[in-house]
Amino acid sequence: MSNTHLELPIGHATEADSPWVDIPGGGLRLVHADIAAGIWVVANRFEPGMAVQRHRHTGPVFAWTTSGCWMYAEYGTRYEAGSYVHEPAGSVHTLVVPEDNTETTEVFFVIHGANLNLDDDDNIVSITDAGSIAQAYKMLCTMQGKQPPAFVGA
Repeated sequence: MSNTHLELPIGHATEADSPWVDIPGGGLRLVHADIAAGIWVVANRFEPGMAVQRHRHTGPVFAWTTSGCWMYAEYGTRYEAGSYVHEPAGSVHTLVVPEDNTETTEVFFVIHGANLNLDDDDNIVSITDAGSIAQAYKMLCTMQGKQPPAFVGA
């Protein structure tokens, strides 16, 4: 049977192509940033006791935990290794990693839209989206002596 469909290139990135970079409280690996579509895909490594600033999502987020445990301070549910989490657009929360974790927590996120980072009065203090995370990731790669990926951005 012949393939009559147009062959489209398949995106692929090894860990060497998209290296882990150090961030406060863990590591970050940006594997895809489609700036036009507003979609970004990251893997995070979080150390015990680490927290991410409270934020609101403008689009849905899909998360898969591959090791460790994390939770949202506002909800109290622990997301253990093997857990899948769907965060609807508009959700507001503070990601925290329990201090009693015995290992690094690793989570893979597919994020549509932006994170609106909030202060205690719900004022937006910064925005993280596909464009800003791609720029920050490339800068961190350079600062840490790693080759910035050429594939980031669709």
